[in-house]
Amino acid sequence: MSEDENELISQLHGETAKLPWHELERHFARGSVIKVEVGMDLLKVAVILTKDDKSSLEKLLADGSVANASVEDASLWHECSTEFWTVVVAPWVLVQPIGNKLDS
Repeated sequence: MSEDENELISQLHGETAKLPWHELERHFARGSVIKVEVGMDLLKVAVILTKDDKSSLEKLLADGSVANASVEDASLWHECSTEFWTVVVAPWVLVQPIGNKLDS
């Protein structure tokens, strides 16, 4: 990993926050919530988006590791009061459920 990527990961790490779903619902309503499968490295996905690495992103989308949050996801997250690790890569908000309570 290059020094630039390490600096980017460090910056993104500082911008990562733990948030409950109710604080993310307005972003979902705008269509800007991207879910990242539990077990994936949230910051590496954020780097892929930041660097506009289309090839890597296409692979993650194809295998379902990364996807637009669906109405079904939002409904379940609301019902379960799910908490997330989040990071913003404008205009997107990447979310990853915390713990093993839910599948992403």
